[in-house]
Amino acid sequence: MIKVSTFYPNEEGKKFNMEYYLNKHGVLLQEKLGAALKGVAVEQGLEGATPGSPATYIAMGHLYFDSVEAFQAAFGPHAESIRGDIPNFTDIRPTVQISEVKV
Repeated sequence: MIKVSTFYPNEEGKKFNMEYYLNKHGVLLQEKLGAALKGVAVEQGLEGATPGSPATYIAMGHLYFDSVEAFQAAFGPHAESIRGDIPNFTDIRPTVQISEVKV
């Protein structure tokens, strides 16, 4: 199983609409990615390692697929519409990482 993680850095002066991300963007992802999408997790940053310090990421989204190939086959045809929705909830440039889930 693989996890596609999207990290949204907690940058001063930037916006992130968690309600939209959960209720609109998340629905869009599930509709477009269909049965290839095996699971979803969304995290909202609270604080950094030092008490009271800001979180490194304001949000993180994780999508689970059986393989990189399954992700690419599901995401590829819808990449433009999925990426095109990002300005509706944030002006942060996200970072994406694909990982193999070990546990």
